Amino acid sequence: MQLSVNCDFPEKLPASLVDLRQGDVAILDGIDLPTEDARRLMELGFLPGMQITAGRSAPGGDPRVFQVDGSEIALRRETARRLKVRGKKTAKLDVKPRV
Repeated sequence: MQLSVNCDFPEKLPASLVDLRQGDVAILDGIDLPTEDARRLMELGFLPGMQITAGRSAPGGDPRVFQVDGSEIALRRETARRLKVRGKKTAKLDVKPRV
């Protein structure tokens, strides 16, 4: 049996910080956290429209470091998942050919 559905789905679902790989760059689109938590992140530089670069992560992947406004901030996965981003640019690996 084959099923087919014709629906209008967005081409890409909204991405969050957890979707970024190390070195990827994206623009913060929104923060979906309680007011006090969102305010603290904004004080640290996580403002809508700011460029964020995904950095290193601890063994096991949590927490993860993100670079924003010249600072490196570590966020836990559950927090990073609530920060929505757009315009993801994949990191380019600088690989030199062997001679």
